[in-house]
Formats: sequence, structure tokens, C-alpha cells
Amino acid sequence: MIEIRGVCKSFQGTPVLRDVHLTIRDREVFGLVGQSGVGKSTLLNCLIGLESYDSGSILVDGTLLEGLDDWNMRRFRKNMGMVFQNFSLIGRRDVFRNISLPMECWKYSKKEIKERVEELAELTGLKDKLRSRPAELSGGQKQRVAIARALTMNPRYLLCDECTSALDPKTTLTILEFLKDLQRRLPITIIAVTHEMSVVQNLCDRMAILEEGEISLVGNVGELFAERPRQLKRLMGEEEGRVSVLVEAKDLAAVRNFLQKRGADCRIAEGG
Repeated sequence: MIEIRGVCKSFQGTPVLRDVHLTIRDREVFGLVGQSGVGKSTLLNCLIGLESYDSGSILVDGTLLEGLDDWNMRRFRKNMGMVFQNFSLIGRRDVFRNISLPMECWKYSKKEIKERVEELAELTGLKDKLRSRPAELSGGQKQRVAIARALTMNPRYLLCDECTSALDPKTTLTILEFLKDLQRRLPITIIAVTHEMSVVQNLCDRMAILEEGEISLVGNVGELFAERPRQLKRLMGEEEGRVSVLVEAKDLAAVRNFLQKRGADCRIAEGG
């Protein structure tokens, strides 16, 4: 289980994560959703130790991340498989050597690498593509290679950062079905960072909405889409009673004060 407790993170004095509290259960598919730039990928990077955080704590299976030295952090990351939007495959390596890369880095024997890569190729439907280069593959095949590589070290967690954004809708559905099947067959927890509602609805058990660096809503996906709370409507651009007005800078303070006195939610977007 993952517990995120009061995590805050700023870049050059600008807050990106603000007092984030979140619990992700063992063996669930969890969606972390929100518009671009709200801190989703930053939170994911904190979760796997690629980014430090200013305050708070992250507990993964009883281990506090902020207490790990470099060696133990490296060992910890073996339990975290990452899948990225742009596949991040190495063009000069064939599929076999792209999948085997993590095991090579950890100095596994050739026999162990061969057995594991062939096992993953069978699992991901890539047996006939092991000698192909990434340039010879379709988008869906490239993403399957990326997923196979992420699974090489038998991780407990598979973290997907916008992993379907570069795919067409039909291929996206295929990859989502594949991920659901993986989750049923393997003892693994999947965390999907996305801004696509179709991904959340087709893949996730529970979800959290991140807005301006804060968790504004957590719940069961089916229930939230049935109830459609205002946080979800806002994310989907379906807010009721939303009005956009153009205000001159000299009048901004007066207009904001007027709206706040009447209990209106006022958000300011500055323009040129």
C-alpha cells in the first residue's frame, strides 16, 4: 500500500504540490487525473524517488522514501515499473535488448535475461518481434515493448504516465484491455496518470482529481461518474453556471471582491 501524507513541492518558489494526502490500495488500478500542469507527473516522480519533496512523507509498503540512501533507493525502484507517453525505446536496440535493459543494468546472467525476456514476450504478444527495431513497430507494439520492459524486474507497482496519449483511439482501447488483463494475471498495482476520461473509465477502479497541486476529490470511478460532482464536471468542462468575463486590470480587485461576497467561485486567468 502507498500512503502519501501532506506532501508539498515547489520549484523556484512556485508551489506545485500543496499538502497532498492520498492512499493507494494494494492491487487496485488507481487513476491520478487532472489538467496539464497541475502536478500529476511531479507527484509520480516523487513517488518513485526521482524528485525530492519539500515536506510531508511517502510510505510504500512500510518503507519511508525520505529515509532511503542512494543504494536503497535504487533497490526500491526495482519495485516500480515505469511506462511513458513517448515509449522511451532505444532505436539502435532490437525489442529483445530494449526489454532486457533493466536486467543488464543489474548484471543478471545471460541465461536469466533470455528466460525472462522470452516469458515477457509471450505475455505481451511480442514473440515474433524480438529481433525487430522500434522503427519497425506500430504504436501499440512499441507501448507493449515499453510495458514488457517495465515488468522485467517483477515490480509490485506499474506506473503509467500518460501512456496512451500518443496512441490512436482504437490502439488506446487495445492497450487498456491489455493492462486490465495484466492486472488480473499478475500481483501488481497500477497507477495511471492521465487527463483522458476514457482511460479512467475503461481502466481504473478508483481515481483522484488533482487541481492546482491539491487533491480535490477521491472516489470509486463508477460512483463518481454516476454522481458527477462539481470537481469532475469542472475537469470535464461541464460546470453549471460557469461564466467567463473579460475585466480590465484596474477593475480586477473590485470584481473579485464583488463575486467573493456573493459566494461565487472566482478563478483568474491573466491574458495579454
